[in-house]
Amino acid sequence: MTAVALPATASETSADAPWPLRLLAAKLSSYVDRSPSLWVEAQLVEAKRRPGTRSVFVTLRDTDADISMTAVVDSTMLDRAGRAVADGARVIVLVQPQFYAKRGSLTLAVRQIRAVGMGELLVRIEALKEMLRAEGLFDADRKLPLPFLPQCVGLVCGRGSAAERDVVDNARSRWPAVRFEIREVAVQGETAITAVGQALRQLDADSGVDVIVVARGGGSLEDLLPFSSEGLVRAVAACRTPVVSAIGHEVDSPLFDLVADVRASTPTDAARLVVPDVADQLDRVRNARARARQLVGERILTQRRHLADIRSRPVLSDPRSWLQGLRTDSADQRQRLSGEVRRRCTAEQRSLGHVRDHLRSLSPAATLERGYAIVRVAGDIVRDPLQAPTGADVTVSVALGTFTARSHGPAKPSTAQET
Repeated sequence: MTAVALPATASETSADAPWPLRLLAAKLSSYVDRSPSLWVEAQLVEAKRRPGTRSVFVTLRDTDADISMTAVVDSTMLDRAGRAVADGARVIVLVQPQFYAKRGSLTLAVRQIRAVGMGELLVRIEALKEMLRAEGLFDADRKLPLPFLPQCVGLVCGRGSAAERDVVDNARSRWPAVRFEIREVAVQGETAITAVGQALRQLDADSGVDVIVVARGGGSLEDLLPFSSEGLVRAVAACRTPVVSAIGHEVDSPLFDLVADVRASTPTDAARLVVPDVADQLDRVRNARARARQLVGERILTQRRHLADIRSRPVLSDPRSWLQGLRTDSADQRQRLSGEVRRRCTAEQRSLGHVRDHLRSLSPAATLERGYAIVRVAGDIVRDPLQAPTGADVTVSVALGTFTARSHGPAKPSTAQET
């Protein structure tokens, strides 16, 4: 029987020409074996020693994400490190990836292990702070305002913790009607980052939650490390609901405080920040009503005085006095107008008389009054004696009337004239 040739590469496989599982396992093992050793940072949890062997199986968990892998470390290496790499410690390890074909599992063989010291942790937190600050995650303009009167407060806290009692009891003493949506999760240790982040996302997705408080009591730097993790900081920055940080005491300052919309110095202070004091609000309402009543009373009194002043004015106390004044003014105006008309008429009459006299002096009637006469023949004025021949009827106009006469012809020149 002739052996069937297997595909040389994964891309050449098909339903008609598949790889046997052993071949895939062998190729994966060969690929992983060629991977170089590398340094990784993680949290060491669940160290399990097997009797009769020096191999210790541990779980390496990512410090920010819910990712873990199994690793094998020599027990003498752990013993030399001592308590510095106890359960929950942050470590830096040199690992060599190994693939076990029979089980189909990937394991990390630990070649070196180092505990992350506090000084190094602080340096890393400071570097992370500067990176997140440069991204704008701590900027004041991206922070959300707290609602004045939240109907429901989301609370993330430890199980049965004093922080939970402080927030709930103080908030309800200030505003008894407030409701809480509480998520009790691990707030320290290897699962804190994942648990707190998941609780935040659940409460943020709940449309009934108006504000979220994350609270826990004080602790050492190691206890508060989860609240300086990049993953948790970004989870807060992504929230659409205002977040109040009440982590530790006032002297503690994890990065969670910087990204939160409001920082409370203690869980008790968080309760004071998220809900108003009903007694204080009632006092404010009473004071506001008293001030409003006083202001309204003063305004009414002022308006009454103003109205009294208006009513006391002569125009309102004796309205006819206003009319009398108008009558007097009207009479004065009428008198002045009549006088002006008379003066104007007199002046015009005088001017007209002068014109009439001038016209009269220029008229023929004035000439006639001086003894002159106008002689007409057949209606025409006689200017030449030849116009009135002998026997012609003439009309003579004098100052006091007209009469007719008969012409005797042109007069002869007098002796004086002839001489």
